[in-house]
Amino acid sequence: MPDQFDAIVIGTGQGGSPLAVRLGASGRKTAVIERAAFGGTCVNVGCTPTKSYVASARAAHVARHAAALGVDISGTISVDLARVKARKDQIIGQSRDGVEKWLRTADNVTIFNGHARFTSANTLSISNANGQITQELQASEIFINTGTRSMVPPVAGLEHIRYHTNATLLELTDLPEHLVIVGSSYIALEFAQIFRRFGSRVTVLVRGERVLGREDEDLALIIQSVLQREGVNFLFNADLARVDPLPDDGVRLTLQNANEPLDASHLLFATGRQPNTDDLGLAAAGITTNTQGLITVDGQLRTSVPGIWAIGDVNGRGAFTHTSYDDFQIVAANLLDGRRSSVDSRIMAYAVFVDPPLARVGMSEAEVRKSGRDALIATMPMSRVGRARERGETDGMMKVLVDAQTRQIIGAGILGIEGDEAIHSIIDIMTAGAPYPTLQYALHIHPTISELVPTLLDGLKPLV
Repeated sequence: MPDQFDAIVIGTGQGGSPLAVRLGASGRKTAVIERAAFGGTCVNVGCTPTKSYVASARAAHVARHAAALGVDISGTISVDLARVKARKDQIIGQSRDGVEKWLRTADNVTIFNGHARFTSANTLSISNANGQITQELQASEIFINTGTRSMVPPVAGLEHIRYHTNATLLELTDLPEHLVIVGSSYIALEFAQIFRRFGSRVTVLVRGERVLGREDEDLALIIQSVLQREGVNFLFNADLARVDPLPDDGVRLTLQNANEPLDASHLLFATGRQPNTDDLGLAAAGITTNTQGLITVDGQLRTSVPGIWAIGDVNGRGAFTHTSYDDFQIVAANLLDGRRSSVDSRIMAYAVFVDPPLARVGMSEAEVRKSGRDALIATMPMSRVGRARERGETDGMMKVLVDAQTRQIIGAGILGIEGDEAIHSIIDIMTAGAPYPTLQYALHIHPTISELVPTLLDGLKPLV
């Protein structure tokens, strides 16, 4: 007989962990199943470790350019990757242990370690590392929070070489001599800048003619220019045909329509993510997925099967830590708090943590133009921002788009120093549904990046 619970949460990512605690606090007898490390992608191989590397890379960059600020640092600036990794591991350990302790001490919550599979719409088996079923659990409410993993495309010769994903690259203790990155989106560019600032030679293979193909061209080209200035090499219209091993675990890359091969000491695939749904037994429960394996959900994050929800990256309604946490809040609102909330009304916001960062909310300029709506636009170079000039970091620009009829902000992007913080004033106004003059005439503190957002709005003009 399966062990009986009121609720089961599969996975301990940024949505699953707080949801399990809330479910237990509501009086539900709650089971949590975790097959690997507590905390999910963000804590273990995503946000936490990569942003610790961003911090180390920025420290090295600032030290190398300190003379421009009148500060003399004698000697060569170098990076000890083993120490960078040790610091990262310590930060991860603290976060991971904190999540596990939180769950293990929560009221009405029981932890199970192992791999979960559906055997019916309300029953799960738990298997150990050897594939042996150790337990069966049953509940009327089940929440899937299994996340995603790196996707590596099929390439001829791949089985004969050593290559890296974002997870394995974070385990290196020696700097790559020449890191080649396949992909040109967020993860690819963050790692490109990190390892270039660490001291590695870095080459990025771009399938198209520019990086960040989903972003507005003006913003993408600024980021591309910054990284090129720092020494990152981009190869455009580069399609990888095959790979072959070189001595000392190096890799020879053959590119289509290229006259000569490209040799790398290390190869990173940053070519997207795939959902962890292929070994969950979803068919046994009747749970519907799309062609990519993402679980289909409605606005309240309910799957096609009553009593089963999917939250976090696995549902395809957002691919960020903050959207996963917001999924938890949506489920909790509808299920536990007696108020209606829907992912359909969520205003998407995110950041690309290159330096300077790109922060985005709502629609891009390209999306607004495609929609054909009557809109206003304003842009401002970061060189007009006093705080940026004082810091000697004037790369980037601000952009905002407004619906001409409702006067509500419908999208914005801030590419520049501290743009990932300044964007929140715009996010809050959009969330409140307030017209843009509410922000335009707000009192902001000088000297900050945010103080130029009202000035940015002063420059609105028709989008033509």
